[in-house]
Amino acid sequence: MGTKSRDKIYGTSVRMAAHRAAAARKEADRLACEAWNKRMLGLRGPAQPSPTIGDALNAGYCYLEVRCLGCDTHQTVALEIVRRPKTTPIHELERYMRCKDCSELRGYPYKRSHLVALRRTKISASDPASTWWPGER
Repeated sequence: MGTKSRDKIYGTSVRMAAHRAAAARKEADRLACEAWNKRMLGLRGPAQPSPTIGDALNAGYCYLEVRCLGCDTHQTVALEIVRRPKTTPIHELERYMRCKDCSELRGYPYKRSHLVALRRTKISASDPASTWWPGER
């Protein structure tokens, strides 16, 4: 037969449209995560509404920075290993965060923590913890 298949005719345009849609989703997720970070760091909250775990991972934000209100330490939590569905909003993770040092000192799970920001890398000497507002040191 001399007719072309539908894949030959429309395949390239379908694949290109799917690629553009994936790039647009990634850009939208990145912008949502940046807006949430600016709201958390600049205004100190509120944490709701927040992007989902899947949105943060899609945008390249693999870590969540958490501050313990008991000992004032900053920790990072890898979002890839969190045992929650990827559709879970980030702000719902706050109730499950526990400070290991404070819990050992008190003898019970110490749950006073505050979400700070989404991060691409872990806290290190070259990439220190986030400051909450421009005047904080």
